[in-house]
Amino acid sequence: MTYILIPLIILGAVLLLFGLLVFLGRFRGGRYLRPIITTLSKIPLLKRWFEKLSKAAIERQNPELASAMRKMQTAGTNPDPVRAQKAMSKLSATEKKAYLEAVQEQGAMPEPANREQRRLQKRIQQGRGPAPQIKRGGNKKQR
Repeated sequence: MTYILIPLIILGAVLLLFGLLVFLGRFRGGRYLRPIITTLSKIPLLKRWFEKLSKAAIERQNPELASAMRKMQTAGTNPDPVRAQKAMSKLSATEKKAYLEAVQEQGAMPEPANREQRRLQKRIQQGRGPAPQIKRGGNKKQR
């Protein structure tokens, strides 16, 4: 009799855990599930699994964003501005638009520090890329 109850108890516990995860994912937009997933993603096997699930979900919802994210991974996790701009130049117009919308939605787009950075950010958002660099004071006589 107890041999039959052990698998039923294990199955019930797994179903209860799965139901709790589904409930936490639906309740208040997953606010309480995010810290749990963040903690679980420290385990390498689960981290790869979560990344795979996330990429699959993005590919279903927004294929242009998924393509842009794959192309932007060549720049690395914390790229210098030159590498980031080089990776951005490889994106098509729809990919660039989807990527910039996602970045703004996540709040990862830093506030520009000065006028030049604001203008550069505006040009990138419009899809025109950075302005050509102009050397100033090039015709002065050497003393």
